[in-house]
Amino acid sequence: MDYDNLLDRAYAQIPAKKASGERFEIPVVDTLVQGNKTIIRNFEFITGKLRRDPKSIMKYFTRELAIPATHEGSHLVLHGKFTDKVLNQCLRDFVDAFVLCKECGKPDTNIVEGEHGGRKMLVCEACGARAPVKG
Repeated sequence: MDYDNLLDRAYAQIPAKKASGERFEIPVVDTLVQGNKTIIRNFEFITGKLRRDPKSIMKYFTRELAIPATHEGSHLVLHGKFTDKVLNQCLRDFVDAFVLCKECGKPDTNIVEGEHGGRKMLVCEACGARAPVKG
């Protein structure tokens, strides 16, 4: 075999990239169901990746899923049984509403108290856009 054939064979054996190429990817929820409770084991990682207060994410989950929840250490304990599919969709909805910029779609945002009436605003650090947020 010549060099080119060996090189082609080597490239064929390299696994394809699994990343989408985006610099921001929504984290995947890692859960454990114990009896009537669902534990999100990587809750601290999720809050760090999204740069949001754990209380606000917990509040969103409890409101959307209509269940009580407790924050225990690095875990979030939901008092009900839920599949990964439901929890990941709920997290995607949170990211769409409270993390991604409404104008440019980038995750470089902060939530600040608005000057007019104390309404919370989503402020983009990338493009400077401001948009009101619910909750």
